[in-house]
Amino acid sequence: MSDQSVLRDSALRREFWLGLGWMGLSMSSFIGMSVGSRELAATLSIRQVLFFRALVGLFVIALFLPRLWPELSQMRQMRLHLTRNVVHFTAQYFWTIGVVLLPLASVFALEFTMPIWVAFFAWALLGEKLTRARLLANIGGFIGVLVIVRPGFGIVDPAAGLVLLAAMGYGLSLVLVKRLTRTNSPGIIVAWMILIQLPLGLAAALTDWRPVAWTDLPWMVVAGAGALSAHFCMAQALRRLDASIVMPVDFLRVPLAAIVGYLLYAEMIDLWVFMGAAIILLSNLHAVRAERRRAPA
Repeated sequence: MSDQSVLRDSALRREFWLGLGWMGLSMSSFIGMSVGSRELAATLSIRQVLFFRALVGLFVIALFLPRLWPELSQMRQMRLHLTRNVVHFTAQYFWTIGVVLLPLASVFALEFTMPIWVAFFAWALLGEKLTRARLLANIGGFIGVLVIVRPGFGIVDPAAGLVLLAAMGYGLSLVLVKRLTRTNSPGIIVAWMILIQLPLGLAAALTDWRPVAWTDLPWMVVAGAGALSAHFCMAQALRRLDASIVMPVDFLRVPLAAIVGYLLYAEMIDLWVFMGAAIILLSNLHAVRAERRRAPA
């Protein structure tokens, strides 16, 4: 094998593990965003929560505007940015209702019907292949989620239906982000998310505005920074990994959310949660090992 081939294969392996690292940061950020959103929703409307999350993101983006402006001014694929953000904003609204009304682990569990939609949209819009390892990881992850949720025994709430709709929207949004990464950097994708969703959030918040207290500010920062970090890290991961690899790994958010829900809100964790987490973890490990074997040695 030539030195050039060795360097190329080493770079591919490095990108694979970097992608997994970005996914870990994304999962932590999503959980932080959910906690901040739940705390804000105790005093503000859900529409205000969406607005203030985007507003905090605007302040962060402003710090990087000189660096982002040359690419931002090109306005590449604006129609796709608009479509992605309208879909994502709607999904966020439904998801935040679920965060307020359901246990955190239940929300993330229901959200992870999303890989079914990701696999479909990635095949339909991106032409990604569904390998056996990825398909089995999705099936295994979903079985693990069902073990945690135990439909018919655990969740009986209309908000669950809204989270399922959010999952469909997130699936489409994620695949559109993957498509955007072909011509847009992760920073630009996040910047347009803030710039488009901020006016959408303001228009929605004005229809249900409630007084804002100084004690809300820390949670605004947690929710807003968490949202920004989560999507930036997800975009970084999607630059390095196929969408159908990213989603099985992201299943680990469910047991992590269960632990956070228990520690912060005394939401019960039982043996079923750990059994489901074990199924999810084993499915992900199998997929990671299979993808490593597929990569050039």
